Amino acid sequence: MDRSRIRSADIFAVVGKDPGSRARTGILQLPRGPIETPVFMPVGTAGTVKAITHHDVSQLGYRLILGNTYHLYLRPGTEVIGKFGGLHEFSSWPHNILTDSGGYQVFSLAPFRKIEEEGVFFRSHLDGSSHRLTPESVVRVQETLGSDIQMALDVCTAPGIPHAEALVASDRTTGWARRAKTEWLATDGRYRGLLFGIIQGNFYKDLRRKSAEEIIALNLPGIAIGGLSVGETYDVFLDYLSSTTELIPEEYPRYLMGIGSPRYILDAVMNGIDMFDCVFPTRIARNGTVFTRTGRIALKNEIHTMDTGPIDPECSCSTCQTYSRAYLRHLFKAGEMLGPMLATQHNLAFLQDLIVDIRLAIREGVFVKFREQFLENYPDKQG
Repeated sequence: MDRSRIRSADIFAVVGKDPGSRARTGILQLPRGPIETPVFMPVGTAGTVKAITHHDVSQLGYRLILGNTYHLYLRPGTEVIGKFGGLHEFSSWPHNILTDSGGYQVFSLAPFRKIEEEGVFFRSHLDGSSHRLTPESVVRVQETLGSDIQMALDVCTAPGIPHAEALVASDRTTGWARRAKTEWLATDGRYRGLLFGIIQGNFYKDLRRKSAEEIIALNLPGIAIGGLSVGETYDVFLDYLSSTTELIPEEYPRYLMGIGSPRYILDAVMNGIDMFDCVFPTRIARNGTVFTRTGRIALKNEIHTMDTGPIDPECSCSTCQTYSRAYLRHLFKAGEMLGPMLATQHNLAFLQDLIVDIRLAIREGVFVKFREQFLENYPDKQG
């Protein structure tokens, strides 16, 4: 494969637009099959979506999940995964995988790392051992993983930092993306994965614009928006979501990193985002919180002790078709592992159903009305 000739138009096509917003549907061509967009990607950080089998994730209709380069690099390591021929074979997931570069993990483990022009030097959170990640090594690790989409190493920053510090991080992200592209173009011809660049710039619109122009100029197959949903207020999130997305040309698949609640998904789609991921749906499920059409509920609450109904009477997942809220509460209160498993299945089924409904609403030109009606019944502004 001549990667130098790959352009966004070769792998992504917009097939439908909503007349009242920037929402759109599309087809993303990936090595292990096409993906309909908008698409939510469940997070399988360490090669597994927690508390659910890959078979069940596939049965729910998902064809694209996310793994994390940082965690997989540390454990089990590229030598182990490489022996199996890649992460797909190692984890028995036959569909597409996107791998994050590890930039966010580097950001979240600030006491253990040092960022320099060459790359990131850090101590493992597992055993304290010293490691270095560079834009080039991250590309090579993701090649070994067999990622269908790999992300360039970036520098994620916290809200509230000075403009000068944000500029250094943004410029470094651009420089690293250039180096990642050079390495990606030189990877083994048998490797078919795509490289996406990441827009940074913190919460400064001039830096966001500068970052977007520089990343887009690299002519990579896709563009991600990083550095949002990292602790900023909801209104700031919406403002920067809208202003950043409009900088990305229509022909690119647009990926907003780190969102996974119904409201945030609807906001992203309304602004023209095609892809999103988050640990949120599976994390809250493991703690006993589940989505319903009328908002989130906590299954551990005493109100569900005698409740004979399902989590959501409108949901067709096997959890809702088989088990009562009372039984699920019992599982969580008793510490039974089946509780998190059943709640996880429901939350992922709920989001997949929501995404399918969103695509249909866009195709029918009624997405704005669909969003308004959904949010009328879903009061949680953060969820």
